Amino acid sequence: MSALQTLVVPVVSNIQADLGVSATSASWVVTANLLAAAVLTPMLGRLGDLYGRRPVMLGVLVIVLAGSVLAATTSNLPLLLVGRVMQAASFGLFPLSIGVLREELPAKRLTGAMATVSGMLAVGAGLGLTVTGLLMQNGGDYHQLFWLATGLSLIGVLGVLTLPRRAAVATGTLDWIGAGLLGLGLVLLLMPLEEGNSWGWGSIKVIGSLIAAVVVLVVFLLAERRISQPLVTTRMLTHRPLVIANVAGLFLGFSMFAIFLAVSYLVQTPPAITGYGFGSTVLAASVVYLLPGTAAGVFTAPLGGRLVGRFGPKNTLVTSALLAFAGFGMLIFLHSATWEIIVGAFAVNTAVMFGYAALPALLIANVSPAETGIANSVNSISRSIGMSLGTAFVVTMLTRNLIPGAPVPLPHESQYTAVFVTGAVLGLIAAALVAWALPRNRPVPLTTLEVEEEEIFSAAGLEVPADLVAKQRG
Repeated sequence: MSALQTLVVPVVSNIQADLGVSATSASWVVTANLLAAAVLTPMLGRLGDLYGRRPVMLGVLVIVLAGSVLAATTSNLPLLLVGRVMQAASFGLFPLSIGVLREELPAKRLTGAMATVSGMLAVGAGLGLTVTGLLMQNGGDYHQLFWLATGLSLIGVLGVLTLPRRAAVATGTLDWIGAGLLGLGLVLLLMPLEEGNSWGWGSIKVIGSLIAAVVVLVVFLLAERRISQPLVTTRMLTHRPLVIANVAGLFLGFSMFAIFLAVSYLVQTPPAITGYGFGSTVLAASVVYLLPGTAAGVFTAPLGGRLVGRFGPKNTLVTSALLAFAGFGMLIFLHSATWEIIVGAFAVNTAVMFGYAALPALLIANVSPAETGIANSVNSISRSIGMSLGTAFVVTMLTRNLIPGAPVPLPHESQYTAVFVTGAVLGLIAAALVAWALPRNRPVPLTTLEVEEEEIFSAAGLEVPADLVAKQRG
């Protein structure tokens, strides 16, 4: 289901043309999915604990199936967005799957199985880009992508039906109030960022939405302090190492989708009209320019785990931010040849992989064993918000100051340069912030397998086994 994250990235412009909407409106096909994922992922993990993972996984897949059918059969933007929100439930399958592995497999097989599941996330993202290119070659219809998602959902349902029934592992309630307030606050925050060009940056709509976002998010924080089992504990937002980890997660999510969208748009730009770009097809944009960086995640993600084990999470995170700085920095000056785009995008994607490997180890070093699940759920939210902000920023930059007289809306080359400059500056700031604000750490005294096991438990928002936490802290 990780393919659902990337399936639509190369075809946003196709969706825009088919629906006859602005580029800003079409970008919500990506943003709405990520926003919903930020709220749904921790909720679904909690529901799996309360009601059993098998029934919750079936429920998730049925929702994804219905959303995929809706998206495949409509040419109406609001209905397409509803379908994409329903597809966002698929993000919750990863923590639920890790929970199933913990219940069903013996300890000696658990690490390898989790590593396989984790690695498949990168494979799925790369596969999504490849399949999109293949289905869209020769002017294919983007609705085929959603029919593919429908087929994958059906296969998933059949697979989950084979799982044994297990009793729930927790009692309590779900924080519906927190989830609602968080979702509303994020929509109010991102909507003016997406629509600022059309509304006017000084308009009442933009200013009012931003003020309302601040008010709703403050109410969310106050409400979470009063709820016995909150979606987000306030300590996660005040303890300095956790704040830095969440800021880093925000940056990594921003970088991932900023590079996806910027590269996809850039390489498909017709050079005969603009003087830059490659006039690439969706197939070339997906397979030639974007696939190398995502597919390499099968190798770079485990390498990130080894870096954490050798040099510690802080040093790995600094390395990740500097690598993102280098990738974006290269693209500022070099984006006129195919190899330059591939190398720059590869560097940024590798930086994201390294950063994602470092964050779980950093988090469990600064929270109690009982808080590892919620700490990583909060970090997952920050990454999803970063992805949404990256999408909103790129779309905002590329839909303003358009080339006059062009047959279709096209930005100036300088606007892509501005995107790359922003990514490079944020990478440098992130590296400096992590290096300065986090306490000095020693290399993690874990074996490679232990590092990978710890990483996957934490990335799924699950409690890391106490023996690993004790060993991590020496």
